[in-house]
This record gives sequence, C-alpha cells and structure tokens, in this order.
Amino acid sequence: MDANEAVEVSDVIIIGAGISGIGAAYRINEKNPQLTYTLLERRARIGGTWDLFRYPGIRSDSDIFTLSYSYEPWTRPENLADGADIRAYLTETARKNGIDSHIRFNTHVRSADWDSTTDTWTVRAEQDGPDGPTEKVYRGRFVFFGTGYYNYDEPYSPEFPGLENFGGEVIHPQYWPESLDYSGKKLVVIGSGATAISMIPSLTKKAAHVTMLQRSPTYMMSVAKINPLLAVIRKLLPRKASHAVARLYFKILTIVSYTFARKAPAAFKKLARATALKHLPAGYDVDTHFKPRYDPWDQRLCVILGGDFYEEIKSGRLEVVTDHVDHMDAAGIVLKSGRRIDADVIVTATGLQLQALGGISVSVDGAEIKPTDRFVYKEYLLEDVPNMAWCIGYTNASWTLRADMTARAVAKLLAYMEIHGYTHAYPHLGDVPMKEKPTFDLQSGYVQRAPHALPKSGTRRPWKVRHNYVLDVVDHRFDRIEESMVFGRVSVPAVQSA
Repeated sequence: MDANEAVEVSDVIIIGAGISGIGAAYRINEKNPQLTYTLLERRARIGGTWDLFRYPGIRSDSDIFTLSYSYEPWTRPENLADGADIRAYLTETARKNGIDSHIRFNTHVRSADWDSTTDTWTVRAEQDGPDGPTEKVYRGRFVFFGTGYYNYDEPYSPEFPGLENFGGEVIHPQYWPESLDYSGKKLVVIGSGATAISMIPSLTKKAAHVTMLQRSPTYMMSVAKINPLLAVIRKLLPRKASHAVARLYFKILTIVSYTFARKAPAAFKKLARATALKHLPAGYDVDTHFKPRYDPWDQRLCVILGGDFYEEIKSGRLEVVTDHVDHMDAAGIVLKSGRRIDADVIVTATGLQLQALGGISVSVDGAEIKPTDRFVYKEYLLEDVPNMAWCIGYTNASWTLRADMTARAVAKLLAYMEIHGYTHAYPHLGDVPMKEKPTFDLQSGYVQRAPHALPKSGTRRPWKVRHNYVLDVVDHRFDRIEESMVFGRVSVPAVQSA
C-alpha cells in the first residue's frame, strides 16, 4: 500500500445498506458500543433491494412484521408492504439509531484483502463524485457482507429468437424505467414468479390488456392485505407489544403453513386449487394454468393479495397463457403451439442470477479466495477466512429472521474476541470429511442455473446451511462459540491508518 494513500479506518466495515447491513450495524453497535463501524453502499440511497427494484407493484412477498426488525415496530396496517414503504422504514430506522451518519454512499466495493501480519482487512472501492469515480480505501478488523445473493448488474435474461425484431419496448423489471408510459398498451409479462405476480395487478390498472406468459404454473397463496385480528390487537396494545405479537403470529403461521405444505402436499394442492376456483370465473381451465408439476415449496410460493391476481383474470384485464416462446417478430410473440400474442411492451420477468459476496474480489495475504470453494460455518462464516461474515436469508421464511440472527451472532463473536484480546477468528474444518449439499434447497430456475454460485453447505452442523428457523433459534440460543473455531492475536496496535 502507498504510504501516502488516504485510508478511512473502522473496527468493522459493513458492505451494503439494505436490510442486512442496517441490521448488522444496529446489533454490532448494541453489543459493542466501543467499536467503530462504517457502511459502504454502492447506491445513492438506503434500501438495497428495495431501492434497486422500482417496477409497479413491487412489494414484499413475506409478511412485513417478520421482514421488519424486532426492535423497530412497523406502524403501517398492511401485512405485505410496498417497496417504497419498506425503503422509507429502513431509512427512518437508520436515522433514528444514528446509523445513517456511518454510511458512505455511491461507494462500489471492488476488493477486500486480509493481511495476516496486522490482522486487518483493506477494502478498495470506487466512489462516484461530481468529477467522476475516485478510488477509496478502507481498513478494518472485521468485514460483514450484507450484499444479498444475486447479481445487481446482470439479471437473468434468456435469449429469445427474433427479439431484435420486436418493434416495441422490452423491459426487465430490474431496470424498470420510471418514465415508461404503458397507458392503453398491450403488455406481455414473461414469467410467473414473485416479480410477475406482484407486478401484474398494478399493470392492469393502466394497460389496455396484460398477458402473463408462463412455461409452467406456480403455486399461489392468497393473503389478506390487513389481518382483522391483528388490527384489533395493534389498537389495544402498546406499539412494541403489538409488534411482538404480530411477529410471533406470523412466525407461527409461516412454520405451520410450510410444514403443512411439505408433510401433506396433496392436501395443500387441493387447498390451492380451491382458492383459485373460488376467485376464477366458472369453467376456467385451472389445471392447465394453476396446477404446478412439482410439490409445494420445491420452489418458492407466490403470495397474492386478497385474490387480486385471480380477480384480474375474472375481469378480463389479464390472461394467463401457458406455452413456450418459439420466436418474436415486430408485433409480438409467436408460441410453440402456433398461437401469437401481439404486444406493445414485453416485460421479461425471467428472474435473477445468483452471486456470492456481491461479486467482490476477496483475498487472504494476496491469494484469491473463491467463496464457492468454501464451506459455510453456522450459516454466517466461511471456512478458513478470518474475520469475515456474510448474510444470507431463508428460502422459506422472511429474510430478516436469519439476517438478525446472523447480526447478533457476529456481535457476540466480536464481543468474545474483545474480551479475550483476540485479533482474528475463523472456522476450520481441516481434514474432516464433509459431504456437500446445495445452499439453497429449491428447484427454482435461478438455483438450478447456478448450483455452485454460492458457498458450500455441508450435511451436518456446524457446516450445514439449514432453512429451519426453529432449529436455528435453538442452535443460536445454546451456541458454543469456540466450536471448530481458531482464535489468535497479533502483537500490533489496534487498527490504524497508513
């Protein structure tokens, strides 16, 4: 490192100012108020996912009470929240707790290198400014990756034959242009995942007609926008108490509904079909368009609000077509069946691409570390990588449930190191044989396309990535912090600038 290079120094460097990063800052500061921390955010605003995606109808697909933090009550009435409201909530949480003053915006982290002679990380980033990007260097004892699990720069966009011939606009939801005017136009949304399902009831309000084109059906759960019982409880109890009750209610509901779907798939399928029949017009071909070929929770379920998606079909504003694209021409899409769908705008809600650690280059003493070659320890540390944590949420429950568990585990580890005077810590598997299993236990397209894009999960604890909130709560409650861990110290002063 150049001796004249300006370096900003913190005890902890947090990458990402979304749900994970804001939560990590709160928990680390709560348990370790003596430690300094800095958040590096590549975007211009707080929010992460909830700032990146701005398509019509964007909302949470898990309940907002468990998606929000336990220590910061959600005050709005709805069970599922709009993206803009979630971002506002995160912004206010950061402001209220003094976290916002620690954020460096427009700072795109490119690399992180560990130096074992000083037990410090050097993080290099590009920071956008009025005169263009400049390199910024940060140094810290510990790095926390709150970068999510998908590629912010490159969503999944399959090649459609003839797409270049289409005369209208082609939009991917990850890059939705706020200036797009689709009033009175014919839209085709390709895809049937959470993005398409949440977007379409908003699109139908302005579009002349919307067609959802899917290769195969998806399971859908209908959830009321406002729960009447919880609405009463929230009026009767103080804010923090009612928030705790709402969180407990949805934790239990999530666990019970997931267990029911996995243990009694036939019964769940009948329930899903009955819900569709209740809202759809008489004689509708439910089995073609809403009968998936896989079992519930082999892929994530899609949540609809009060049957709104089905109601749009009933109204005639939405048509669901189950078929494959043959090619596209100037006027629209020609399907394998020979049918064609005319369109003015095509929305490719075709999914995302998995990416580990935000695509940031990580090295230890100059040697590149490939996170996909490392096993995950207790779902938040990487094998033989010192003083580095990552945050990954559940596939079958709210992201924040695990994100908060991870943040508290990191805070606990930092406190333990401080008490014992340790300057480094890392999990070590050594020569112990360990079979590998997928980190995400889903058959969704984005997982199947890149089965080795994320760090590896073992098949037994503490190296197994589980998607089981109850077992994780027990594990974290009785956590043995020294288990399979290596601790040590270097005889140099605490983190210092160059």
